[in-house]
This record gives sequence, C-alpha cells and structure tokens, in this order.
Amino acid sequence: MDSNLVELTSLQRDRKVIDGWVNDAKAGELGAFEHLYRYFYKRVYALCLRMTANEALAEELMQEAFVMAWRKISQFHGDSQFGTWLYRLTSNLVISFFRTKKNQLLEGEDYDTLHSGHEAERLHLKRDLERAIAELPTRARMVLVLHDIEGYKHQEIAEKMAISEGACKAQLHRARALLKARFS
Repeated sequence: MDSNLVELTSLQRDRKVIDGWVNDAKAGELGAFEHLYRYFYKRVYALCLRMTANEALAEELMQEAFVMAWRKISQFHGDSQFGTWLYRLTSNLVISFFRTKKNQLLEGEDYDTLHSGHEAERLHLKRDLERAIAELPTRARMVLVLHDIEGYKHQEIAEKMAISEGACKAQLHRARALLKARFS
C-alpha cells in the first residue's frame, strides 16, 4: 500500500476521532475534553513557547488556552479543524497577554537566566533555531512565529496585534534579518 494513502487514511481516522471528542465535549463530557487536551497540549505548548520564549509563561498560557477552549467549545462550529480553531484561540490569547502587559517581560535578560529548570530536557528539545527565535525582540518574534510558522497573513497579524500591515512586514523583515545575521 502506498505510504501517502496510509498517511491519508490515518489522518482521516484521527479527524473522525477528534470530531467525536469535540461533539462529546460540546455535550459537557469532561473526559472527551481531556482526550482533546492530551492530543493537542504539546503543540499548543510549543506555540506558546515560540511566541513567549519563556517556559513558565508558555505553560501558564497553554493552561489558560485550554480553560478558554473548554468555556468556548460551544462556539466551535466545525468550519475548520478543531486544531486550527484551538491554535487561533491560543495565538489570540498570547497576543492579548502581551497587549495587556504592554511587553513588561524581561526582554533584556539572558536566555538561560530567563528559562530556569528542566536543563536536561531542554537541551534535548531545543535546537539552535528555536533558541535564536526565542532571543528575538518580542514583536519581531511574534510576527515571525505567526507568519512563517503558523501561516497567518500580514493583514491577520496586523489586526490581531493592533499594528499596521506595514509595521507587521517591517517586524518580519527585522526578525529574518536578525536570524540571518545570527547564522552567517
């Protein structure tokens, strides 16, 4: 059997299972939502970590995203995949956090000082690119993650971050230039 066909069949099966969990969670079944959490938590955490560059904050925002998803699951109508809806909810939450806190994070701190704990685990999980992204200035990092990793368009990012489309493009250019300089 063709490996692409096997992969497609597996994805279709996963989608049906996830849709079932979503429907059960909408009906108030906490166990079904727990299945959704276990299926998506690593990816949601990774998104939060890329956007915040802070393990503790990423963990906190991931938990908050799932609490919000539980509260708003009735608003999920299936127009997109549940994962897409959850990632948008999460990215909006992180952007909202930065907007509310007005970038009061310790941007100038050394990366290792800012990220304590789990040294052995972090060494295995982190790659040079992730570290370089984490060290970018907050707005440049957020635009880069949303555009290049999550696939948002400049107009969507600009609206979410309450900046102009030109500023969004400038931040993306800045992020890419900083990464290029780091790896040259």
